[in-house]
Amino acid sequence: MKLIIAIVQKEDAADLSSTLIENGFYVTKLSTTGGFLKEGNVTFLIGASEEKIEEIKSIIKDTCKSRDMVISNPTPYPLSEGSDINFGLTTKIGGATIFILNIDEFEKY
Repeated sequence: MKLIIAIVQKEDAADLSSTLIENGFYVTKLSTTGGFLKEGNVTFLIGASEEKIEEIKSIIKDTCKSRDMVISNPTPYPLSEGSDINFGLTTKIGGATIFILNIDEFEKY
């Protein structure tokens, strides 16, 4: 038995949840916040047999796409009173980060 922990952008969460459920997988969704951009994301907990891991990974990869995001970075040094310089920085967001853990025991009550 394995436990997949998948962290995805909130924009991809509904599609991923639907696709996993349509394919017969049970999921638990947790609302979480990323550390880098401090934006909302969703963490999925997915229990599965070893034989199903590649199928789940494929669904996650096909559903959760990365995208570019421009973030502004105001400098702390004003050129004149009341003005800041803003630099637009482009970063990749989205996709998925997954962890696959061995589970020694699983019980459902």
